[in-house]
Amino acid sequence: MTDAPTKPVVARFCPSPTGNPHVGMARTALFSWAFARHHGGTFVFRIEDTDASRDNQESYDLLVDVMRWLGLDWDQGVEVGGPDGPYRQSERMDIYADVAQKLLDAGLAYKAYDSAEELEERRDAARAAGLPSGYDGLHRDLTPEQQAAYEAEGRQPVIRFKMPLKDWTFDDLVRGEITFGSENVQDFVIVRANGQPLYTLTNPTDDALMGITHVLRGEDLLSSTPRQIALYEAFAQIGVGDGTTPQFGHLPYVMGAGNKKLSKRDPESNLLGYRDQGFLPEGLLNYLALLGWSLPAVEGVERDVFSLADMVEAFEISRVNPNPARFDLQKCTAINGDHIRLLSGAELQERLVPSFQSAGLVSDPPTADETSLLAAAVPLVHERMALLNEAVDMLRFLFVDEADFVIDEADRAKQLDDKGLEVARAAREALGAIPETAEWSTPTIEGALRASLIDGLGLKPRLAFGPVRVAVTGSRISPPLFESIELLGRRRTFARLDAAL
Repeated sequence: MTDAPTKPVVARFCPSPTGNPHVGMARTALFSWAFARHHGGTFVFRIEDTDASRDNQESYDLLVDVMRWLGLDWDQGVEVGGPDGPYRQSERMDIYADVAQKLLDAGLAYKAYDSAEELEERRDAARAAGLPSGYDGLHRDLTPEQQAAYEAEGRQPVIRFKMPLKDWTFDDLVRGEITFGSENVQDFVIVRANGQPLYTLTNPTDDALMGITHVLRGEDLLSSTPRQIALYEAFAQIGVGDGTTPQFGHLPYVMGAGNKKLSKRDPESNLLGYRDQGFLPEGLLNYLALLGWSLPAVEGVERDVFSLADMVEAFEISRVNPNPARFDLQKCTAINGDHIRLLSGAELQERLVPSFQSAGLVSDPPTADETSLLAAAVPLVHERMALLNEAVDMLRFLFVDEADFVIDEADRAKQLDDKGLEVARAAREALGAIPETAEWSTPTIEGALRASLIDGLGLKPRLAFGPVRVAVTGSRISPPLFESIELLGRRRTFARLDAAL
């Protein structure tokens, strides 16, 4: 295996617009993108949407939106164009029909008229005899008269590619040399009886015409590789593309709970869910990169947290581990928190605005007062967050009107019992004693509360400040208390303490 391409790299990502984007899809896109960027090559983003029964515009829009959110930019493809468009397969049907006809004319493909029942009967017989159950080639060499007879019966043929009778060996960029025996790679359908081209034809055709040099994709597609290599060789004979056969690299499975392959239907696979929870794209991509790959250690020290630029600089496909990788939500969340802490205060504030708007806490666009309050509040939670949405929960008390302010009932029961209310009353008196002419600041607030509750009542800090925290923020879990009271302001602090009492 080698990571030194002999010609300019052209890699691609080609999902189907069915259902919600998932993390396995994003990991494949990331590795293909990083490979292209590492080698200074071209990254192509095209859409495989020939299945009208499953593909839909909403899923297409989501794919484009998610790729932009992740920051995986593309040089050619949907929305941006390029020399080999169109980049949606549904707009390339004439191309596939032309290629299929050329394969037929060259004797590299043939029409097969088997019925579904006939195929299943012969497959059952092959399985019973311990033989491979793929297509047996019965219609491989039909005469024109035999074809005419089948058509007279009203049969509509599929088009099958005629696999050369040989073993297939290729050098997988991730797994090394792999061989498939000819008995396991039978003739396969490339066009349905209704004339609809299948993935088996459209995908290699696009790769050939778009000059794709490297194909990084999931391990589940490994068994189709010999078929595609055979098609590339056939394309060279009929003048489709420049005769290049891409190099393949098959990425390891991503495993979920119970060490089962993570399915796109699993909740932890839903990419949109991570965006909605407040993951940063760079945090999520950092973790996805670790599912089968890692940065080279520096002086024996491993580094789990890195930027996309770091990944591009270091990405070698030969470092991808072929063994299955397990998705660990806890580690993914922790790495996201590390990336949040790498942001400047201004950057974090900008990232938080959409979450606060979705929660109805700030306007769109935010007012000057809302912007100022958020800027002041960000330092209170910057080191405490793993997800952007956690800031919404921690800072909600600052942004709601008094009419909408609520105290968590479980926290009220624990902290604002009779003893807690006595503490809250003493805190109200201590803060009320701060002269109107004095600055309402963290040091002043802290001094007044410590003098009253700790020095005066002899309470330990946890017992002294817990009831006050619940009364003014609505929760036992909040940003630092004295700073929170400063941002809340004198009037609103008194209103909440009075309401609690």
